[in-house]
Order: sequence, then structure tokens, then C-alpha cells
Amino acid sequence: MFVRAITLRDFRSWDRMEITLDPGCTVFVGPNGHGKTNILEALAYVSTLSSHRVAGDGPLVRSGLAQATVSATVVNAGRELTVDVELNDGKANRARINTSPTRRPREILGILQTVMFAPEDLSLVRGDPGDRRRYLDELVTTRLPRMAAVRSDYDRVLRQRSALLKTAGAALRRGGNSAEGASALTTLDVWDGHLAAHGAELLCARLALVHVLAPHIADSYRSIAPESRPASVRYRSSLGEMLPPEFLDPARVPEPEDSAFVEEQFLRALAEARSKEIDRGVSLVGPHRDDLELVLGDTPAKGFASHGESWSFALSLRLGSFALLRTDGTDPVLMLDDVFAELDRRRRRALADVAADAEQVLVTAAVAGDIPAELRARRIGVLARDTDGGRVSGITDSPHEEVDDDGVGIDVGTGEA
Repeated sequence: MFVRAITLRDFRSWDRMEITLDPGCTVFVGPNGHGKTNILEALAYVSTLSSHRVAGDGPLVRSGLAQATVSATVVNAGRELTVDVELNDGKANRARINTSPTRRPREILGILQTVMFAPEDLSLVRGDPGDRRRYLDELVTTRLPRMAAVRSDYDRVLRQRSALLKTAGAALRRGGNSAEGASALTTLDVWDGHLAAHGAELLCARLALVHVLAPHIADSYRSIAPESRPASVRYRSSLGEMLPPEFLDPARVPEPEDSAFVEEQFLRALAEARSKEIDRGVSLVGPHRDDLELVLGDTPAKGFASHGESWSFALSLRLGSFALLRTDGTDPVLMLDDVFAELDRRRRRALADVAADAEQVLVTAAVAGDIPAELRARRIGVLARDTDGGRVSGITDSPHEEVDDDGVGIDVGTGEA
């Protein structure tokens, strides 16, 4: 799989950009803050319908405008598809496949598969559980696009149930066992069923993913840090003792009947937690409270891993994802956002070895010299100029080896920003 062409309109710092790409390695070189990462972010958005940098879509639209568009032409096994995504600030986004509108943007998921490694990935090791849940869910959806609907349904039910918990709590506090309180509790039973059904499917999809992903993560970490303790991952569920430890063991082979078992235990956990949930007005059990535990030897990586070990683990999570997707029969586009400058020589070499074997690799770098010699790459310069409407990014096909951070709006090679 590779991206043959990308077009941006009013996306971040880009007012207009059209560029063709080839298989192999392409490096976008330019000073920090000039728009290199925005190119990779746009492609990642086509792949996942989310940004790795911000939670909402608003910041992706060029300042002062209402809409941005991203178009990517993707070649996979000789088949070419063009995906267009319209990001509308404050309104629903729209998508097209080969100019034909889709009913929902999520119908484009799976056309472009990407794996991105960025400096922000250190939060996968050191950050909150939400970062690791998102890592799992994005990979689940990449492999099984239908899971996007399950995730959406679960999030919708979770919001509505949480609102009802607040309403039920207020009603019970006002009237004790009043009719209003009884009605709220009856309605809550209905939403419990919906939450358990969607949540069980999502949790089982995550467990199935961890089962096949864990060996790839362990192998990747071993290749990056052979002298370190072995790395492993395990899933921690907020259902607690409702799920026996062996059920969550990554070595366990998932079974078809798992979803029904989890749904049953989910309902039991909700019943036990109901009084606490009503008091607090939040849903306390479910996949939205789970975590992927990262372990070095017998010690949690979070809070105990050194800086180098944390970087190695973060890199292993991404390389493990890349290796898993390749076993599914598709070579995803590997995107490396300004990470070589963060890695020592050994980790650079390990990453370069993987990248050299990928069908397409897109890299950003502030200094071309940060790119390992093993990566024979086309280099594209990226520079920005300041205008009355804000900073505007531009490209050139002939960058110098290095660009000074003060070079705003200067010529680079034969091109002009």
C-alpha cells in the first residue's frame, strides 16, 4: 500500500498543496513549526478519522475559515482509490470515495492504513490510560473497520447513561422512592443492557487484538533493547474479579462465546456499582475505564522505566502494530514524525531497518542529517511564510541538506516557500 498523491486545502497551515508521492522513503525537511507534521497528520486523519495531536477537528481547519479538505489517492494491490474528507468546523464532516459521497465518514476506514510514530508517543508509556485505550481502539478499527460503529455506539450510550445517572441521583435525593426516581431507575436498566452489549463487543475485540499483538511488541522491544528486561503487555479490566485473570491472559486464545460471557459479567458489575454510580453521576465500569498495562520484567513501565526504556517501549508499540498489520496481508504506510532526533544511534538503526523494508515511509526532520544513511530517500523541503492571514506553508522538491530555524520564507534549493 502507498499514497500516490495528496491534496490539502486550508488544512492547518496549508492553504493549498498538491504533491505526488512514490513508494519508498520520502523525507519532508524544514524548520520546526513550518508545517511538516501537518502533512502526516492529514494522512493519519484519512486513516483513522482523528488527529494524534488534538481531540477535536476545529484546530485542523485553517484559522478564520469554516472548512478544510484532505484528498489522498491510495494504491493497494494494484487497485487505486481516491478518498476526500471535508472537515467542517462546527458541522458534520463529509467524505467521498472516487467522488461518490458516503453515508458516513467512517465508511472510508480501511482504505488507507498507516502507522505513525511521533514524539507524542512517549505518553503511551508515561501518560494516562486513555492514551493506551486510544492506541488499542485505533488499531482495532484499522484491522476491523466495522468496529468504528461499535465504538461510536458505545460512546453514545455511555454519554446518555451518564446523563441519566445524574438525573436519577437528583430525583432520588429529592423524593426518596418517588415515582420519578423509580422511572429513572427503570430507564437505567435499559441503558445498562445497551452499554453491556456494546461494551462486551469492544472489550472482546481489544482482548483478541492484545492476543495477536503482544508477541510482536515483545519481539520489537527485544530487537531495540536486547540488553534490557523483556517487555510484555496485559489487559486490565474495570470489571475486576468478574473476569478471572486467565480470561485476560494475552496467551489465551479468544473464543466465540467470550462476548456473551463478558456481557453477563458486565451486567453483574453494573448492578453492584449502581449505588456508587448514582452517587457520583458517572459510569464506573466498562471499557472506558480499562487500561493496557506495559511491563518490563515484573515491573510496570509507567513510573519505573528509564527514559531510554520508555522510548524503546513506545517505539515497540508502533513497530508491533506495523508488524501485525503486515501479517494481515497489507503493508501499511509507515510515518515517522521527527523522531530520529529523539533516538540514540542503536534505536535509529533499528527503526531504519524496519523502514527500509516498508513499501512506503514518510518522514519529517528539521535537519536532514538526522536521517540514517540506510534510508535512501527523496527529500522535499517545507518552509512557511508569515502573511496577514497567518503562517502559510509551502513546498519545494530541492531542499538543502539543512535549513536554519530562522529561514522563514527563504529559497530552498530551486524552490521558493
